[in-house]
Amino acid sequence: MPRHRIDTHSHYLPDFYREALIANGHANPDGMPAVPQWSETDHLAMMDKLNIQKSIISISSPGVHLQPGLDALAADLARRVNSFAADLKKRHPTRFGYFAVLPLPGVAASLNEIEQAFAEDCDGVVLETNHHGIYLGDKRFDPVFAELDKRNAKVFIHPTTGCFSPAGTAEAGTKNTLKVNPLKERMPAPVMEFFFDTARMVANLFLSGTVRRYPNITYLLSHLGGATPPVLSRFLGFGNVIQGYDLDNWSEEDAIKVLNERFYFDLAGWTFPNQWKGLIDGIGVGYDRILYGSDFPFTPASSVENFSKVMDEGTEAWKDEDTEKAYFGNAEKLFNL
Repeated sequence: MPRHRIDTHSHYLPDFYREALIANGHANPDGMPAVPQWSETDHLAMMDKLNIQKSIISISSPGVHLQPGLDALAADLARRVNSFAADLKKRHPTRFGYFAVLPLPGVAASLNEIEQAFAEDCDGVVLETNHHGIYLGDKRFDPVFAELDKRNAKVFIHPTTGCFSPAGTAEAGTKNTLKVNPLKERMPAPVMEFFFDTARMVANLFLSGTVRRYPNITYLLSHLGGATPPVLSRFLGFGNVIQGYDLDNWSEEDAIKVLNERFYFDLAGWTFPNQWKGLIDGIGVGYDRILYGSDFPFTPASSVENFSKVMDEGTEAWKDEDTEKAYFGNAEKLFNL
């Protein structure tokens, strides 16, 4: 039997949500072959087989705002999937928690959904790295971050396909926004672009001043922060010397201190045998900031099992107490389990 785990990065796709994805241009989300099948029964079976005590589930990319302009659909989908997850948690309180999805870039609708989702006992919210090209850290999202800050919220950030507007950031979020995957004929966005979009978003959170303005938010980053560790010193350094931009200045020491106080990083994906070293050995993030993640069902159950074995082999280089922190201890503390 594998080591006991708490899964902070796994997903759910109710049938109505899956149908909405397919009907609105996401039959192959982020370039993947298909929308995966999901059921409560299959999820619990995967958990039981891999000794996962509890899963904090979330909606993955592309979220609920499926196309620019479909604001009403986004608000309706957010309410329905969050109610679905709330019911799942109510029926299986020891097995499931959930991050509520928000209908961003719709700010007013998102504020309304925060109110309802927290009333239904969500465990935090899930945001995409960008919402139709509006990246987290954009001042248009400040009202949402202010509300999350007021609630001391946990914010799980999941990558999505990078986006930009040729007309500039003011046009982001409109139908002029373009999805970017320069190698899409060879590989879907999750292979590489997800990592880069996470790093882009982290840079924007820091350099926009969002991290400082809202000190009560706890962030959970997917895939050990993607490509953030090797570029951290670069974007912080440029932020201190480049002229003509409105940038919040950070020393690398202060930024890493914040990463070790207000950020967590999950192990979903190919984080072993090497990626973890860049975060922990490379920039000095502590083992007490690491969380287990399966990425089920976008990672099929058989692959989750294989990753679990590779992870167990990789953590043999860790102290036992650090492995226990990553697999369940940190999540127990974070979610008061």
